[in-house]
Amino acid sequence: MKDILRIDGLTAGYDGAAVVRDLDLTVDAGEVVALLGPNGAGKTTTLRAISGIVRPMGGRLTFDGADLTTVSPSERARRGIAHVPEDRGIFFGLTVAEHFRLCHRGERLDERTAYEYFPLLRELRTRRVGLLSGGEQQMLAVGRALARRPRLLLLDELTLGLAPVIVERLLPVVRRYALDSGCGVLLVEQQIQLALEVVDRGYVLSRGEIVLHRPIEELRADRRLLIASYLGETRTREAEDDAAASG
Repeated sequence: MKDILRIDGLTAGYDGAAVVRDLDLTVDAGEVVALLGPNGAGKTTTLRAISGIVRPMGGRLTFDGADLTTVSPSERARRGIAHVPEDRGIFFGLTVAEHFRLCHRGERLDERTAYEYFPLLRELRTRRVGLLSGGEQQMLAVGRALARRPRLLLLDELTLGLAPVIVERLLPVVRRYALDSGCGVLLVEQQIQLALEVVDRGYVLSRGEIVLHRPIEELRADRRLLIASYLGETRTREAEDDAAASG
């Protein structure tokens, strides 16, 4: 597969303080990749660096083979990077239909794509977003991203605060869209079990560094390793093993 996104040695943070350090990551066409880890691990910062909201302090990001270093956030969106932030990026005073008329200059959203993957949104076209349920709002946020026909979809805490029945409807749609369109998906998720059901590979971030990267089959087979990595215990355990071996 061809890399849609390639990150080499990314260091990024805020006010000169690094939140993620020397991060390497790839997402291929049609692939769903999970970025797992506890709160404060640097997952959201990584997505913001990819979409251009946060300027990297070091490293290199390439999208479809092109260096993103000097590319503005709006240009990244025009090139095909769609970012659904944790707060969903929607406006409570506007209707569902009006959200599909909000776009960057020179861009046109294809709301038919959103309605294809989320038919309920068509029924809610005239309803103000503030009157929608949390699940319906998240469908709109993701549907609006799909209406951009992205090459890369960044999803930050897609399931946060949602009922399990809604989550079970959302995640398979993401998987299906990736397969149908060839879009690469980078999914930030704290709920490990949910992520393991739909992704191809998983990275685990702990304290700003990648501590585990495995195909999904291996992560499912070794839950103890995944949980230890998630809690930031992998390096400690490896250090203890090394010390025992050398002693």
